[in-house]
Amino acid sequence: MSVPRVVVAVPARLESARLPGKLLADIAGKPVLQHVLERCRQAQGLAAVVVCTDSDQVRSFAEGWGFPVLMTSPHCSSGSERLASVVAELVAAAGGGASDFDETLVINVQGDQPLLDPAIIEAMAAQFAQLQRPPVLTPVYPLTADKLHDPNVVKVLRARDGRAITFSRSALPHLRGVPPEQWAEHTIYWGHVGLYGYRADVLAGWEALPHSLLEDLEKLEQLRLIDAGIPLLTYEVAQDCLSVDTPEQLEQARTIARAELAGA
Repeated sequence: MSVPRVVVAVPARLESARLPGKLLADIAGKPVLQHVLERCRQAQGLAAVVVCTDSDQVRSFAEGWGFPVLMTSPHCSSGSERLASVVAELVAAAGGGASDFDETLVINVQGDQPLLDPAIIEAMAAQFAQLQRPPVLTPVYPLTADKLHDPNVVKVLRARDGRAITFSRSALPHLRGVPPEQWAEHTIYWGHVGLYGYRADVLAGWEALPHSLLEDLEKLEQLRLIDAGIPLLTYEVAQDCLSVDTPEQLEQARTIARAELAGA
């Protein structure tokens, strides 16, 4: 089997319901999106890092930073749908053609993770090769007790083989007869890092996936795959990567970035 082709694709929607314009918000002298792209580029073994956006402003900035851009429809309902709409172009950016979809890994990195560890991307590429091109890969991390019942933290229920059984904003599994504040003492709970590694042929089939009520209820795009019976294989990382969704998280990211610069 040939060496897989790997391309990182960053869906970048400028407007956000909770924090409009966050991708261009300043952190330590650079916009959030620029931090994300530069950290992605630090990962070894990538064919390309590509921005997928419907914003001419984002396109101008990204190209100025030296990153290729693919323009997408403003009507995409999720990052995965945005990437799926240009999957052929992403495979081409990885150096592949129409016959290389099942050999190409498209890594969906959110544009609001300015503190992303490039090692998570490298680990995903390694897992893709080791596991012989699984349909979808996604990282998980052990949750601390203080995050267990936070609905803003997405949880993953895993099978013994590492396959994701489901995702939820609620803590899973539910421990019958145990006070919720003590659940973390009895088992490991897993949080979800919002990155997805799609085999390109699976991403190409995104539009054909049936409507998912679970996705609508939880507002989690990956549940469309679970509902359709497409396996998501998980791999473990040490911790989450901070996503900037609120003004408080933006300030937290700025504080961490300043501390990193001071320690450099």
